[in-house]
Amino acid sequence: MNFSKATTYALHTMLILARTDHEQKNHKIGVSDLAKQQNISPTYLSKILTKLTKAGLIDSSPGAQGGYSLRKSSTTITFLDIIQAIEGHIPLFSGCEDNCEIEKIMKDYESHMYTYLKDKTLADALE
Repeated sequence: MNFSKATTYALHTMLILARTDHEQKNHKIGVSDLAKQQNISPTYLSKILTKLTKAGLIDSSPGAQGGYSLRKSSTTITFLDIIQAIEGHIPLFSGCEDNCEIEKIMKDYESHMYTYLKDKTLADALE
């Protein structure tokens, strides 16, 4: 199973914002600086940042002194929050009809994975 590149960039972006917030409260980082740190296009990253903003994970401030910052504490933002902001809430497995045995096992796996990702926060990654 693979998550999209956008999810990978979203996780890295959120970690950069969490590290910055930890070092300098209320400091905002512009899209060009975030993109440069990850060696990606600012236009592409802007689309990711829009999804993170709509999900309520980050704040966006316009203007010369503007940029992006975490909306919540890094201790409350989970990896699952970030992944679902980008990927949505679609099931990882489908293809069986009438609750077949394979689907039961795959749904159990998915449940364990979601529980694990819900327990891991940005603060955990900073340690």
